[in-house]
Amino acid sequence: MKLTFNAADERFREDIASWLQAHLVGEFEHLKFRGGPGDEHMFPEERKRWEQELAAGGWVGIGWPEACGGRGASIEQQVIFAEEYARAGAPGRIGHIGEGLAGPTIIAFGTPEQKAKYLPGILNGTEFWCQGYSEPSAGSDLANVRTRAVRDPDSGRWRITGQKIWTSLAHESQWCFVLARTEPGSVAHRGLGFFLVRMAQPEITVRPIEQLTGTSEFNEVFFDDALAEDLVGEPGDGWRIAMTLLGFERGVSTLGQQMQFQNELDEIIRIARSNGAASDPAIRQRIAEAHTGLRLMRYNALRMLSGDERSGPDSSALVYKLHWASWHRNLGALAMDVLGPEAELLDGAPYELTRLQSLFLFTRSDTIYGGTNQIQRNIIAERGLGMPKEAKGR
Repeated sequence: MKLTFNAADERFREDIASWLQAHLVGEFEHLKFRGGPGDEHMFPEERKRWEQELAAGGWVGIGWPEACGGRGASIEQQVIFAEEYARAGAPGRIGHIGEGLAGPTIIAFGTPEQKAKYLPGILNGTEFWCQGYSEPSAGSDLANVRTRAVRDPDSGRWRITGQKIWTSLAHESQWCFVLARTEPGSVAHRGLGFFLVRMAQPEITVRPIEQLTGTSEFNEVFFDDALAEDLVGEPGDGWRIAMTLLGFERGVSTLGQQMQFQNELDEIIRIARSNGAASDPAIRQRIAEAHTGLRLMRYNALRMLSGDERSGPDSSALVYKLHWASWHRNLGALAMDVLGPEAELLDGAPYELTRLQSLFLFTRSDTIYGGTNQIQRNIIAERGLGMPKEAKGR
């Protein structure tokens, strides 16, 4: 692993750590450890103001090229930022889809006009994005997208019709990037386009998906001849662009995700010590296994990030989603066992969950979203090990 931190990187670490300590106070102090997975519905307005606070400090888009308004930070410094952000307990980012996915994709494939149009709103923390990928019949099988885009022969503008589902924070977003079919009759990854769509138009309906707890953090989104603001790339480029975007999703943010996992494990250990659960040898063994699994996760992520950017990630990167999703699900179960009978009690009605109760419930979905464990194993077998493709029914 070639990823190492020099003296300048450590000064960068001190800068971000001290900035977070100075700014996660006052109106933002109650946001600590809030707004992450399973808690994204909490404090949306306050977290939007936090995005603008980050932007004012120059901490949005740090890995973007300087020519696009970023800092041009190295991979090492981006890793440091993600780690220190999570270590400080800073809130879940409402702007992460724009900064980490939409922005880098527009930088990589967009025109100069598109960059000038969309990047400033992301960088100043005033415009937020959601992702229009999954559909009722295209979850793990993204190539089964049915949403269609039709070009108006007179204006040349694209109109989009279809449905997206599990769209996180669509109700808080001004923009959505949408994968849609541009060629009638096309199948699989052919004939797709990557569109940028303004959410505030009457042809788009956002319907929250209410969970058992009565909260909603993701939505169904219906497009009824909705106008696309821009097409990134050319018609037919959608699959290539979408796959590049997924590569951004599994970049340096993985180290920040692991620091959040460490925060959760630390809380479990604290409770195990305080309530006596740590005296159970079986619980101690599971805590040790959780610690070991998290260290292995970190080493694998460092290996991925240390690779040659020109050749892309090697096949070892294919195991990452399967590993962390299964590990995190097991961590949720460990949390409930450490809590004991207390795990079944609520602080208040109707569903006032503690941090670890939310962890347990949300980690049930970790092995489903973003590609189920079964799909991940197929990907590892077929792309990583070169095994024959799974037989498909007719």
